[in-house]
Amino acid sequence: MAAEGKGVAKHILLAKFKDGVSDEKIEELIKGYAALVDKIEPMKAFHWGKDVSIENLHQGFTHVFESTFESTQGIAEYVAHPVHVEFANVFLESLDKVLVVDYKPVAGSA
Repeated sequence: MAAEGKGVAKHILLAKFKDGVSDEKIEELIKGYAALVDKIEPMKAFHWGKDVSIENLHQGFTHVFESTFESTQGIAEYVAHPVHVEFANVFLESLDKVLVVDYKPVAGSA
């Protein structure tokens, strides 16, 4: 087993934007989020999408954002990075609900 903090780690953010936030503003925020990959070294990949579940268990969350990091230490560096802090302050202003989960993928769980 990899040493604690070593190996790929995922950062999942579930979001519900506030009523009244325009589609254009949401698109601008998503582009800003995606741009963090080029600005924060431990962030290796970014993917996002809208909820399409037929089970209706989303609890109001409408968007999913997934970031991949080189390690859990990379997530810690990202969270404290000034570029992330600045972006997060703007991004969070537009959210009604947010849930963040960090995890390490288990080998063989493809």
